Amino acid sequence: MNFLRGVMGGQSAGPQHTEAETIQKLCDRVASSTLLDDRRNAVRALKSLSKKYRLEVGIQAMEHLIHVLQTDRSDSEIIGYALDTLYNIISNDEEEEVDDVEEENSTRQSEDLGSQFTEIFIKQQENVTLLLSLLEEFDFHVRWPGVKLLTSLLKQLGPQVQQIILVSPMGVSRLMDLLADSREVIRNDGVLLLQALTRSNGAIQKIVAFENAFERLLDIISEEGNSDGGIVVEDCLILLQNLLKNNNSNQNFFKEGSYIQRMKPWFEVGDENSGWSAQKVTNLHLMLQLVRVLVSPTNPPGATSSCQKAMFQCGLLQQLCTILMATGVPADILTETINTVSEVIRGYQVNQDYFASVNAPSNPPRPAIVVLLMSMVNERQPFVLRCAVLYCFQCFLYKNQKGQGEIVSTLLPSTIDATGNSVSAGQLLCGGLFSTDSLSNWCAAVALAHALQENATQKEQLLRVQLATSIGNPPVSLLQQCTNILSQGDKIDRRGSKIQTRVGLLMLLCTWLSSCPIAVTHFLHNSANVPFLTAQIAENLGEEEQLVQGLCALLLGISIYFNDNSLESYKKEKLKQLIEKRIGKENFIEKLGFISKHELYSRASQKPQPNFPSPEYMIFDHEFTKLVKELEGVITKAIYKSSEEDKKEEEVKKTLEQHDNIVTHYKNMIREQDLQLEELKQQVSTLKCQNEQLQTAVTQQVSQIQQHKDQYNLLKIQLGKDNQHQGSYSEGAQMNGVQPEEIGRLREEIEELKNNQELLQSKLTEKDSVIENLKSSQTSGTNEQSSAIVSARDSEQVAELKQELATLKSQLNSQSVEITKLQTEKQELLQKTEVFAKSVEVQGETQTVIATKTTDVEGRLSALLQETKELKVEEEDELESGDQEDEDDESEDPGKDLDHI
Repeated sequence: MNFLRGVMGGQSAGPQHTEAETIQKLCDRVASSTLLDDRRNAVRALKSLSKKYRLEVGIQAMEHLIHVLQTDRSDSEIIGYALDTLYNIISNDEEEEVDDVEEENSTRQSEDLGSQFTEIFIKQQENVTLLLSLLEEFDFHVRWPGVKLLTSLLKQLGPQVQQIILVSPMGVSRLMDLLADSREVIRNDGVLLLQALTRSNGAIQKIVAFENAFERLLDIISEEGNSDGGIVVEDCLILLQNLLKNNNSNQNFFKEGSYIQRMKPWFEVGDENSGWSAQKVTNLHLMLQLVRVLVSPTNPPGATSSCQKAMFQCGLLQQLCTILMATGVPADILTETINTVSEVIRGYQVNQDYFASVNAPSNPPRPAIVVLLMSMVNERQPFVLRCAVLYCFQCFLYKNQKGQGEIVSTLLPSTIDATGNSVSAGQLLCGGLFSTDSLSNWCAAVALAHALQENATQKEQLLRVQLATSIGNPPVSLLQQCTNILSQGDKIDRRGSKIQTRVGLLMLLCTWLSSCPIAVTHFLHNSANVPFLTAQIAENLGEEEQLVQGLCALLLGISIYFNDNSLESYKKEKLKQLIEKRIGKENFIEKLGFISKHELYSRASQKPQPNFPSPEYMIFDHEFTKLVKELEGVITKAIYKSSEEDKKEEEVKKTLEQHDNIVTHYKNMIREQDLQLEELKQQVSTLKCQNEQLQTAVTQQVSQIQQHKDQYNLLKIQLGKDNQHQGSYSEGAQMNGVQPEEIGRLREEIEELKNNQELLQSKLTEKDSVIENLKSSQTSGTNEQSSAIVSARDSEQVAELKQELATLKSQLNSQSVEITKLQTEKQELLQKTEVFAKSVEVQGETQTVIATKTTDVEGRLSALLQETKELKVEEEDELESGDQEDEDDESEDPGKDLDHI
């Protein structure tokens, strides 16, 4: 109690005693009063005293205030006063002005009070559960102070309060409802509450994420205007970072939920020279950091690559490159954008290829890589910007052999622009490598080393690079020029660190020579290199030079370990003897260990991004630290090995090479077989598709045939019904039979009609002859009558004519009967033909033949009818001529009728 009173220091005893009594009376009224109004007024008074007399109110009233929360929930006003009072007690927010001398001491005391009162409050876990239940109340005077109180508890003792909320039923879900509150004050404070709740707690982060937090937060950011929004957007972005940073589950959920696509509008800032408020810069900075959280190199490679793919497909990378090349962008935003683009393209070939194709909006257009490298080797640019460009270049070349080849090719003689109109990336790197600015030397050396990283082909290609040092002198190789500058040391006046240039060149040479025996041979071919290295290692120099000695020892060790013994004077064994004589093996190993023991070595090995507080700290590259870790042990072993062990090792290497060749051969065979297998699979898939198409066509045709059959059967049924309905003849019912039988029967009937026709034709011919005879006889008879001589012969002829007429009459009668019969058959045939034509459409030709022959029969029947009529007329004339033989000769000649017939 005395300690707590002492914390109040500065207050006189008299007033303190008076206020303590007042607080005690108010607490008694809260505890004992039966009227709600009295208790409410007492709590209101405690609230007014709680800020100034935080300690007394906290000690005496906390228990009573918690009791009010438990028993008076029906009255929102008293609950609100109690929550506000508790917030004033626990919160460390000081509104009173404090003198500068006492400010630090007062802040520490305030923090101690807040944490102590928080510990008292959460000692009973039911108090936190009670507070969570009060947050379900929609009343503003209850929910808002409840949110502030819980936020304050989380700030004071976050892990303990998080654990209580985590085990509380529906605890996190109740808090998530705050984001949906229509009152912006509660919603915004709810975001702050969730910030404190999700800090450094993966379990709660997952629960919040699966409670649809991403959707709600992105909606709020969009409603507030994205990067143009206010501090609410900033709070939402901080909460999103809490949910995603170092949480692989939430990152995967964010990607699978297609939320990356919703980030693209954040970066549609345009090319404006104005409109960059401080809040907008802060918001955009946080947005860029959120993108980097998703593609951080520390994330699992699979998760990072999937996010990189999504960012390219939705156009986010393209939007970032637009900001990168825009004008009027603030320097810190430009720097962070470069870092963000770096990690979006790092190790993902598609994104790296796209970045290589980006051009700056200049005249003529230049590749973005060239423009960035110009900034990196320009000493007037800000240091953080130059570091960001270096990181971007490293990420562009990371696991990108195609990009490495393109960079190295810009240094080769066949690809250099002879006109000098354009500057290539390789020319910029060489210019930075040999400038008088030590930082440019270091950045260019490290950038060029990344173009050779794990790429033996480019290491060999870089040996072809020739440099023109001065007019009239022959060109020298890039490797020779690097060693020349290295040997000059501090003789050249440079701006910046004394060792930075040499460290950068040594890192470049170590990377170049490692795993490349041809480069080692070229390096050893210069007789001045080995004596220079041994001299540097053997000297006893200051602490600054120890790092250079260690790097020289590493370079010499690489020259031994990767030596193919092609140079007689610099074989492995001779170099080891030289080390033993000039330096000593133990001394050599000790100097080699200076690298990994350097204080900046461990810092650079932690993460790929070159993040240094000042240029003096820019010594080691992240990828180089990996190389040192890999080679330090094997070089140590190689130095201590005897010649016999070297021979055995050489034999083992040759054997391993043979095995590697065999394995490579089989790998190639397997690769070819895989290609063939892929081709065959494609052929099989093509044939399957064709088969499926043919099967579909067959199925369609079968269905069509079935439809035609059904239609045909339906027509047959309908035809049968029609024939039954007509009932004119029984043969009609047989039309539903087999088609060939019907056709045969019709042919037989046609043949019968032909025979009848021929018979009638013969009879007509006979009648024609008879008529001709009659004509001739009548003509002769007329002549005799005209001569008025009647003989017995004429009488006989008349009798014969009468007999002939009688015969003709009988024939005419029989022909009439036959004609009637033919007409009946004709009608039947026509009906059958019509029915058959309707049921069988295919028999068009048969119908044509039947129709033709029917027409012929009709014509002949008409002729027979006409002939019959004429014969009847002739018969009548003959009868009249027989009865009137003695009439006048000028009577009508029957021959005329016959001629007419």
